[in-house]
Amino acid sequence: MDATATRRFRTLFISDVHLGSKAARADLLIDFLRLHEAETIYLVGDIVDGWRLKRSWHWPQSHNDVVQKLLRKARKGARIVYVPGNHDEFLRDFPGEHFGGVEVRQSAVHTTADGRRLLVMHGDEFDVVVRNARLIAYLGDWAYDAAIAVNLVFNRVRRAFGFPYWSFSSWAKLKVKNAVAFIGAFEAALAAEAKRQGCDGVVCGHIHHAEIGRRGEVEYANTGDWVESCTAIGERDDGSLELIRWAETVAVPAIGRRRPVTTAPSLADADLEAA
Repeated sequence: MDATATRRFRTLFISDVHLGSKAARADLLIDFLRLHEAETIYLVGDIVDGWRLKRSWHWPQSHNDVVQKLLRKARKGARIVYVPGNHDEFLRDFPGEHFGGVEVRQSAVHTTADGRRLLVMHGDEFDVVVRNARLIAYLGDWAYDAAIAVNLVFNRVRRAFGFPYWSFSSWAKLKVKNAVAFIGAFEAALAAEAKRQGCDGVVCGHIHHAEIGRRGEVEYANTGDWVESCTAIGERDDGSLELIRWAETVAVPAIGRRRPVTTAPSLADADLEAA
C-alpha cells in the first residue's frame, strides 16, 4: 500500500486528539487528514483538551492547523459531527449548534452503508472515576501526563540504540490486572448501552485503546487516540469498519520524529479477544 496516496472512506471516526496538550501528535493528524477523505467525519470527544488548557496555555501553530484542516473539509462539503468528551465537556452546553460547519451533538446514531446502526459517543459517561470522583480523575490525568513524559525520554534512549518506538502506557494497560478489568468493564458497558438504544454497534474513544471486535451481539469499535497510537476508524463503502494505525503506516519510531516510509503494513480489521 502506498502510504502517500489519498484514501477515501464513507466515514471516519477520530477521538482523543488532546489539542492543547504537549503530547498531542498534531503533525501526524495533519498528514492523516491530508491523505484521507470522507463524506462524514465524527470527532468522538477529547479533541480539545480543556483540562490542560486551564492549567497552562499551550496552542502551537500545528494545533491551529488541525482545526483549520477540519474546517476546510467542512467547507468542501464533508459533514463533521463533534461529540464532546470529558476533556472538552464545555461543548456539551451547545448541543445542536453549528460552529464553522461543525455540528455539536451529545451523541449520535450513524447508519452504515449496509444499514447497521452505530451509537457514537465518547464513553466517559460510563467511566465511574470520571463521573463520581473528579479529583481522582484529575490526578489520573496528571499521572498520564507524567507517564508520557517519561516515555518520551525512554524512547529517545531506545532510538539512540536503533530500537523502534515502544509505548509503556499501552503495554501497562494490557499487563496490569486492574487496567485490563477496567477496559473489559468499559467495553461491556458501552455495548450494553448500544443494545439498550436499539443499535447494532458502538463507536467510542476515551480509554486510548484502539480495537474493533464484538461484545456479545454488539459490534464494538474504539478509535484509540492521537497521543500515542495515532489510530482512527474508517467505514468503507460496503459498511465494514477498518482500524487505521497511522503511526505504523508512516513508520514513526518515536513521538515527534518521523522517518521516510519504507514499507506500509496492511490495514487489516482488528478483532481482538475481549478482556
